[in-house]
Amino acid sequence: MMTRHRKKIAVLCVLLCVCMAGLTGRLVYLMLFCSAQYSQMAEDLHQRERKIKAARGRILDANGIVIADNRTVCTISVIYNQVEDREGVIETLVRELEMDEERVRARVEKKSSREIIRTNVEKEVGDRIRACHLAGVKVDEDYRRTYPFGSLASKVLGFTGGDNQGIIGLEVQYESVLKGTNGTILTMTDAKGVELENAFEDRIEPVAGMDLQISLDVNIQKYAEQLATLAMERKGAKKVSLIVMNPQNGEILAMANVPEFDLNEPFTLTEETTISSKERQELLNQMWRNPAINDTYEPGSTFKIITAAAGLEAGVVTLNDSFSCPGFRIVEDRKIRCHKVGGHGAETFLQGAMNSCNPVFIDVGQRLGVDRYVAYFDQFGLRGKTGIDLPGEASTIMHRKENMGPVELATVSFGQSFQITPIQLITTAASLVNGGRRITPHFAVRAVSADGTRVQEFPWKEKGRILSEKTSETLRYVLEQVVAEGSGKKAAVEGYRVGGKTATSEKLPRSRKKYISSFLGFAPAQSPEVIALITIDEPQGIYYGGTIAAPVIADLFQNILPYLGVDPE
Repeated sequence: MMTRHRKKIAVLCVLLCVCMAGLTGRLVYLMLFCSAQYSQMAEDLHQRERKIKAARGRILDANGIVIADNRTVCTISVIYNQVEDREGVIETLVRELEMDEERVRARVEKKSSREIIRTNVEKEVGDRIRACHLAGVKVDEDYRRTYPFGSLASKVLGFTGGDNQGIIGLEVQYESVLKGTNGTILTMTDAKGVELENAFEDRIEPVAGMDLQISLDVNIQKYAEQLATLAMERKGAKKVSLIVMNPQNGEILAMANVPEFDLNEPFTLTEETTISSKERQELLNQMWRNPAINDTYEPGSTFKIITAAAGLEAGVVTLNDSFSCPGFRIVEDRKIRCHKVGGHGAETFLQGAMNSCNPVFIDVGQRLGVDRYVAYFDQFGLRGKTGIDLPGEASTIMHRKENMGPVELATVSFGQSFQITPIQLITTAASLVNGGRRITPHFAVRAVSADGTRVQEFPWKEKGRILSEKTSETLRYVLEQVVAEGSGKKAAVEGYRVGGKTATSEKLPRSRKKYISSFLGFAPAQSPEVIALITIDEPQGIYYGGTIAAPVIADLFQNILPYLGVDPE
């Protein structure tokens, strides 16, 4: 019996020794090889991390005027374990934040490491809450985007959301440049989550985003919007777009799209009605839409600039070539009319351009043929996108080469049966009259860090030659005559040589009898320093581009050419 007990005790001792050896080994392993991991876990358990928001970079115009800035606001939050007077906290927050008590109570009583009560609180309100010295209530400074000029260039600049992140326009296009890097505050707490008063606080400072300087000029933009708004109101139009560009390098000086919207209240509709959330979002999307780059349209006679350039470059037409316009042209089984019902009679190519005669340009298109016309269409860069630094640029809608017959070629020659964006039209025209160099339209010029130590230039390279200098010079002369003695007379500006082309395009379906009136002009004609395109959507009453659109460009040039330092002759 004694022997059996001794055996049991011996086995038990062996088992205890094995267990102790295992535990000791495990302890040694944890202490030697896992100490860093468990130290970090313990540290994380007792640390509280709060973000310090970085200031978003500003946006400045060509003259250094701030057009998108930041305003200091506050984020109010509560740490459950640190709250001592829960009812007092609820009462104060309800009063100062003007929030429903039920919502505040639910958040204050929620057991979480940190519960946000409200963001974007005015700094004055945040200061009052901070002055109450409420245990467990944190008031952290944040930034809210503000736009000093309200609705100015709203569809270009875009705006930010509640998290200060870009949503549309340049704000989202250059998010990586503007956003900056947030900082953090690390504090130590006890087992209950209460901050230790004299404990070490680790602070990583935020890095502000870079300021973005753009080519847009506030003064030119203001005037462009005034002219566009006046044109819209006078003609009862749906909308008006006006683009002003430097044709030598593609810098956009102004891009007006009226009606604009208030950037400081981007979610407020101009006319509030009782609608579903889906319908409301659709209306907001339409309000934010930039028709100058997002929408396509049939350009009409302004596209005759492209047909003229292709015909002159290919040598299929000269300025003195003779044509005859009886008021129409028969192409296969189609009778395609000229805007002058009685016809222009005998005329040269130059006169045909001045008269904006459809049959003349149909003939030039037929001389080129489908293969060459499509080749020039692609060579001029019309098939793709311009590469403008704004999101959502639409592509050209054009016939496939194999589907183009004589009728399609005829209608394309004078700007019908296909669609392009206004930005594509003005960019291509600028490239044809600047000597034949394809440019990239753009806003961004440079980005500069908040302390001025870093500068990031945005190089916008030309895409190569698309037209000879000789043909470009001839084209400028043709378009100058259009304004001097042709259909664009109302775009003339005393003391300046202006070139341009009118257009009146009928919208689809044709049965609606709705039109887009436009004019594309540049000055000085001999060496263009500014080019502009206005499109007036669905004007009421008289709708001819030469009558209602050309005078707007004349008014624009008369005021901005001296401002840009272009002296009259």
